[in-house]
Amino acid sequence: MINLERLRALAAVDTHGSIARAAQALHITPSGMSQQLSKLERECGHSLLEPEGRSVRLTHAGRVLADHAAAVMSQLAAAEDDLAALNDEVLGPLRVGAVGSAIRTLLPTTLATLTTRHPRLIPTVRDGEVADLLPALLRGDLDLLLIENWSNRPRHIPEGVTVRTLLTEEARVALHEGHPLADRPVLRLAELDDVPWAACPPGAEPREALVQALRTCGVEPDLRYSISDHATQLTLVAAGLTAALIPATAHRQAPPGVRFLSIDPPLSRDVQAAWRPRAETPPVRACLDALAQTPARPGPGDLPAESAQPTLPTLPAPPT
Repeated sequence: MINLERLRALAAVDTHGSIARAAQALHITPSGMSQQLSKLERECGHSLLEPEGRSVRLTHAGRVLADHAAAVMSQLAAAEDDLAALNDEVLGPLRVGAVGSAIRTLLPTTLATLTTRHPRLIPTVRDGEVADLLPALLRGDLDLLLIENWSNRPRHIPEGVTVRTLLTEEARVALHEGHPLADRPVLRLAELDDVPWAACPPGAEPREALVQALRTCGVEPDLRYSISDHATQLTLVAAGLTAALIPATAHRQAPPGVRFLSIDPPLSRDVQAAWRPRAETPPVRACLDALAQTPARPGPGDLPAESAQPTLPTLPAPPT
């Protein structure tokens, strides 16, 4: 393997034109420089210098290797500059893990702002559930998380992880506008016995929050549709097939014919940033700052009463 310091010596001879001037530039003696170059010739198996009067010039092999040496020295200098700037400059990888709703509502604007301000930043995003994302953060596979925390089942945050709440929003029940309860200003969850539900797959925080909320009110949930994203859940609500529990930032994804009702007891969720302070890098700090300045896109609340599909079937009325 070619020694880096000897390669630096050859690059210096190529730049300065003589062994003496190259030795002076590298702060070594001319004899020390000659020894470095002799060892380099033995390492690469080629003559790199040849006499030219009282000086030397590079052979063809010397010029070939000197070009590579210049590229290596340039790359090494860039690496040294990057390492020197790590305490201040926002560059390199930023590995973000997030629940899907946070990706839709917070990350696009945040990452667009970050990459515009810091073109050398390289963000990657992985979606998933909180139960999978937190272990990945603790293992060091991710740098920053956007997670959700529901008011009726607050999640335990492991030691060594810090959280910052970015958004607190109300969750409402989505019903087809033709449902007998759709005009209620506030809906008690106990009134939704025997109503089929759409919810995220098992293990997801929104599903577990819905199940716990219903069971607390004495209702055993009929979870017929396991759908990861709220927008698809809302298409089933609009078809009169199901109800769904939807956080406010997802309300705007509803098609015509969907009503959002506040519930009693109320239910809310926090969207939070989570990271390890001991592994806090400039990209993580920059992303946290950008998130704090990024407004979430809340839904408009109840949508207009006009239904695009007035003849669709409605959910059954609850028993009296």
